[in-house]
Amino acid sequence: MPITNLTRYALAAAARGWHVFPLAPNGKTPPRGFTNWQHRTTTDPATIRRIWQRPYNLGIATGPSNLVVIDLDQPKPDEQPPPHWNRPGIRDGADVLAALCDQAGQLLPLETFQVRTRRGGLHLYFTAPNGVTLTNTQGGNGGLGWLIDTRAHGGYVVGPGSHVTDEHGSGTYEVLHPIPPAPLPAWLVERLRPAPLPPQKPITVPLASDRHGAYIRAAVLGELQRVASSPPHGHNNALYLASVALGQLVAGGELHAAAVTTWLTEAAMQIGQPYREAQRTIASGLRAGARRPRTVAA
Repeated sequence: MPITNLTRYALAAAARGWHVFPLAPNGKTPPRGFTNWQHRTTTDPATIRRIWQRPYNLGIATGPSNLVVIDLDQPKPDEQPPPHWNRPGIRDGADVLAALCDQAGQLLPLETFQVRTRRGGLHLYFTAPNGVTLTNTQGGNGGLGWLIDTRAHGGYVVGPGSHVTDEHGSGTYEVLHPIPPAPLPAWLVERLRPAPLPPQKPITVPLASDRHGAYIRAAVLGELQRVASSPPHGHNNALYLASVALGQLVAGGELHAAAVTTWLTEAAMQIGQPYREAQRTIASGLRAGARRPRTVAA
């Protein structure tokens, strides 16, 4: 079996303990038909060799790989900085990070694994901190600032060796500094630490009060509890499994998909899952559950 260039990059990533999966050729998203990527990542060399017989790009799932990746982007043509960052010397995400380091009295954290992105940006790879679950951020929306995104639990990055072509240009992701990832600096951990979640509220499940309805309600509440009690690194998996189980009841005519989606979304929000990620996971689980309808005897 021939070893392609992307196969080598995927095997090298897996050798570091990073969980990989395919992205569409020349693209940044999973190929058509490759659904629920969060549950289909791998570090197995044989699986990698089989997958990358085709010219797929490389995706690296940051959460299971114990990574936090800081993405320092370049502005798009004619993109102007927001007022807070409209100052001399601020041209791109690297400048914003340098300014943040200066404000915090810290050195630029460049002694770590680095990848140059296809538009001249920079991915800085760090090992995730213990005891805190960091999630994805975009720009200044709970993140570090203009043109800086982060990928952690629930996210992924385009891996080195990948070639991307779209309306913003064409280029290859190249390793610049192949040293092991450094621990994410403590001051950045604090900047990225999610805000405390509000107290959980009971989720109302209005169903018939007869024995049949009571059984269905117990099944629903059990799955919602599965989500609520899941450990930080298991939130998405618990949400998926709950969606599959309730999706079986939807397919069997016992529940309405809209109601199930509402209940599961509310449960996901209470444990801090990003809304869009939760919606994708729920939809994927409902589709999987629909393949095995389940009913409850009256």
